[in-house]
Amino acid sequence: MREGAAFSTLYVGVLLAVPGALAWVTGEALLFPSLGPSAFLLATVRDGEVTRPRRIVGGHLVGIAAGLVAYHTIAPGLTVTATAPMLAAGQLRLVASGVLAVVLTTGGMLVTETVHPPACATTLIVSLGLLPSLVDGALIAVAVTVLVAAHELVSRERPGLSSESSP
Repeated sequence: MREGAAFSTLYVGVLLAVPGALAWVTGEALLFPSLGPSAFLLATVRDGEVTRPRRIVGGHLVGIAAGLVAYHTIAPGLTVTATAPMLAAGQLRLVASGVLAVVLTTGGMLVTETVHPPACATTLIVSLGLLPSLVDGALIAVAVTVLVAAHELVSRERPGLSSESSP
């Protein structure tokens, strides 16, 4: 294993355990698919432009907003399922919502200089009706902020955690 790989492997689990524990305690959706790639970047890059808190939190906020706009404009009340009838109008609306959300997220991140690719997954989670409410969006923002705060806390406590110990 490359130097630092074992640490990164365990560290990603530690980072995700924090919002995961909050999800367990509160029963809220504080652990969701796009949090994994964000944790991976924090655990492997640790100290770089791509892991700046402004980019991570900002990118997810842009994704949440874009997903909410797309979903509530095009596909309110719908939720993506594993299968749908061929040529179903509802499925088309969900597809359009997802595509629009990723387009808006990409443009929004570029304009605000908060590029964080995992936010494109967040926008799909919202725009496809999996976590489509304002409360869901707020919970996503809380979980991302908690993840970043946990990383920042560990980084302060362990100065050697910066890029020189990255894989």
